[in-house]
Amino acid sequence: MRVFALVVAAISCLAGASFAQNVKDQHVVVICVDGLPAYLLDDPNVAMPAIRGLAKAGVQAKGMVPANPSVTWPNHTSMTTGNWPEKHGVLFNGVLDRPGPGMPVVVNPRKDKAELIFAPTIYDVMHAQGFKTAAINWPCTRNCNTLDDNFPDVPDAMDYTTPRLIESLKNCGALTDESVKNFGKMAATVRDVIWTRATCEVIREHKPHLTYLHLLNVDGTHHKYGPQSSAGYTAVAYADTFVREVVEAIDAAGIREKTTIFVVSDHGFMNIPKTLQPNVLLRQAGLLTVEGSKVTAAKVHAVPEGGIAMVYLTVPESREADRVKVLELFRGQEGIAEILLPDQFKKHGLPQPSEYPPMADIVLSAKDGYGFSGTATGDEFVIKSEGTPGTHGFLATNERMLATFVANGPGVRRGDRIGVIENIDLAPTIAKMFGVKFDSADGKSIELR
Repeated sequence: MRVFALVVAAISCLAGASFAQNVKDQHVVVICVDGLPAYLLDDPNVAMPAIRGLAKAGVQAKGMVPANPSVTWPNHTSMTTGNWPEKHGVLFNGVLDRPGPGMPVVVNPRKDKAELIFAPTIYDVMHAQGFKTAAINWPCTRNCNTLDDNFPDVPDAMDYTTPRLIESLKNCGALTDESVKNFGKMAATVRDVIWTRATCEVIREHKPHLTYLHLLNVDGTHHKYGPQSSAGYTAVAYADTFVREVVEAIDAAGIREKTTIFVVSDHGFMNIPKTLQPNVLLRQAGLLTVEGSKVTAAKVHAVPEGGIAMVYLTVPESREADRVKVLELFRGQEGIAEILLPDQFKKHGLPQPSEYPPMADIVLSAKDGYGFSGTATGDEFVIKSEGTPGTHGFLATNERMLATFVANGPGVRRGDRIGVIENIDLAPTIAKMFGVKFDSADGKSIELR
């Protein structure tokens, strides 16, 4: 962590301690609608007047390439660091722990930002230079000291939310003592309302230079009912009303002419009629043990991430023999599109397991229409999808995973459509707007003017 702090300090020094008055007066608001595929922006069956209005008066990309794995926390982190997971280290919605030889691996979401992200974020660098920052329901921000107002996307979120923000939400009626206590049990629709009100309060009261908002309900609905379903269309239309509310708050704060708004998503979505259960095959091959429905021992353990499964070889002494067994088990199986080994990880922006223990030893990639489950019970490798007819997590080369990108604001071209960009380009674009050096990012600034 000392090395990370020195990197942030060095970048801050390069950028200078002061900034011009015209830059100080600028604002950026990033709204991420989790699970909003780029292809929905041109789908006539979904109502998005606010988002489409911003696009019509600004710039819309054909799509935004997500990070691998194309799931929530890795992609929110790529959007703030300008790096792929190979550098920033976030591979799951949490941190994967390897408890020891022969033990199943575990993903733990109860981690601080410092334990999750190993690269500087744009809000770290801006905060170090005196810019005001805020993040509402943004992943990987627990106990983050470079956000002036923070409502993190984490279990027990209220325990880590900025006290003045909780007080402000109580004063305006958005929160009560009871809702604070039971926040994690509330439906995603209700939490999206509260997160939106929190964002609006922060913008009106504090006018941060950089504000992030993450909305969840669309993702959950697409998982439960599938994208381009009636429920999915309704969820997207509802999310659009939250975007409108944030724009109205920007207007009410008197900063609309100084604010650039980005509406983005973290990944696309795909319907999956069938589900693959790799741990069933591993159990049948004697590589994994189950008691009841719980995996209690595992020489090999597969962790699902939607369209891919991360496979861990846990016993060093039998690693090579177990690797051979895994390849024999899954080659040619229905629904398996590709089996990735470490020599292929770099081209997908993934780290090496030899250098970063949370990384898998093997990655299974599903064909279109198939998703992975972590279930280890039962007898079938391929089953009909029940309860989760939609998912993401497929390799970022899959066009259905392309995320949304819309930009609107001062200096942004009007009514222009651009091609496919990468989500690591967002943070460098914001850095350029504020005149901040951000040399740690691998992404490039998007030409919006």
